[in-house]
Amino acid sequence: MSVKKILSIVTVLLAFATAIYFEPLMPAKMASHWNGQGMVDGYTSKAMALFFFPFFMVILNLILFFVPKIDPQKENIEKFWKSYDSFILVFNIFMLYLYSITIVWNMGFKMNMNSFLMPAMAALFYSCGDLIKNTKRNYTIGIKLPWTLANEEVWDKTNIVGERLFKLTALFTLIGAFFNQYSMWFMLVPLALSIIYIFIYSYREYQKVK
Repeated sequence: MSVKKILSIVTVLLAFATAIYFEPLMPAKMASHWNGQGMVDGYTSKAMALFFFPFFMVILNLILFFVPKIDPQKENIEKFWKSYDSFILVFNIFMLYLYSITIVWNMGFKMNMNSFLMPAMAALFYSCGDLIKNTKRNYTIGIKLPWTLANEEVWDKTNIVGERLFKLTALFTLIGAFFNQYSMWFMLVPLALSIIYIFIYSYREYQKVK
């Protein structure tokens, strides 16, 4: 087992350990959802707030690990599995961080969640870009459109462009951390524009090849 897989498992165990340790310290009702302005707008029971997240991480990790194993083109995934392991680790750290700031807020440290969430989202987008630039054609990981799946050259070109756009989105998302109530727009607008551009770019590249 690789070091990255071991560290990923450690992050999940840390989430469970955190839930058990903080259970006596949390209020009966915990804040569990924040709106686009970073203000709390939803509460749930202590048990649900504390233990849902760790179990959710377990389920996500099982999906992330096993689904590529049954991909019809799993031999292509094997070619970039080290990059995929890195992404899973970053994703787990992101989830653990998100879980941690939720607990911190419920301990009484009231802050604008967007200011703390956006840097983590930026890191996740950057990691997505790093991952897709290394992908080979498959049905699980990468930019999967009819035209990328139909042609390997289009796949490679589209995912390279996707890398740049995801990293650019990461930059705007990080900047958004300084604009509290508008921070979500700094993430959502670049992301939406990136998706539209990738869709059009992939189609045009396929037409060229065809």
